[in-house]
Amino acid sequence: MSRNLADMRRDYTRDGLSEANAPAEPLALFHNWFDEAVATEQLPVEPNAMTLATVDADGRPHCRVLLLKALDERGFTFFSNYQSDKGEQLRYSPHAAMTFFWPTLERQVRIEGRVEKVSPEESDAYFQVRPLGSRLGAWASPQSRMIAGREELERLLAESGARFQDQAPHCPPYWGGYRLLPERIEFWQGRASRLHDRLDYRLVEGGWRRQRLAP
Repeated sequence: MSRNLADMRRDYTRDGLSEANAPAEPLALFHNWFDEAVATEQLPVEPNAMTLATVDADGRPHCRVLLLKALDERGFTFFSNYQSDKGEQLRYSPHAAMTFFWPTLERQVRIEGRVEKVSPEESDAYFQVRPLGSRLGAWASPQSRMIAGREELERLLAESGARFQDQAPHCPPYWGGYRLLPERIEFWQGRASRLHDRLDYRLVEGGWRRQRLAP
């Protein structure tokens, strides 16, 4: 390797996270941090990009980067093919974890909870605002399945384009949204000498409990 990994390090000095400045409810803090990330992070960083972790039937973990597409008091919403590997994993074990990382702000947020499908109406409403190419791609791609090569994918896309030549593509029955219902949210703010701030919110009877974790 061209660089010594052991020597690669960065000291975090931008900000801190104290209990005095953190609300009692975590979604309010997430909204604040997300808005700051949108205003601060520069391309190619996408502020709504997050790593989603799931577990398969053999207990093996899997993770990939997705985009958050909605957030309200119910939870964090993303969309995918229900027949994909992640869809099969969520069907077997409807729990997941997601991580947001905003390097310019030296911040990370970890979220854990139960996952449920959103309603077909919500899925279709989002599907209709996607670019046409993305809608056709959802019909064309047998996500996570083996294909012979790029040529096969191009052929499937052409077939989808021909199928919907005279009409707007509707949402496929195997495609839609998932909502992660948060049970734990941890906010991480980088600090000097690796003595980072970590505030951990856990959903308990009666509301959210906040506690500080050692870095």
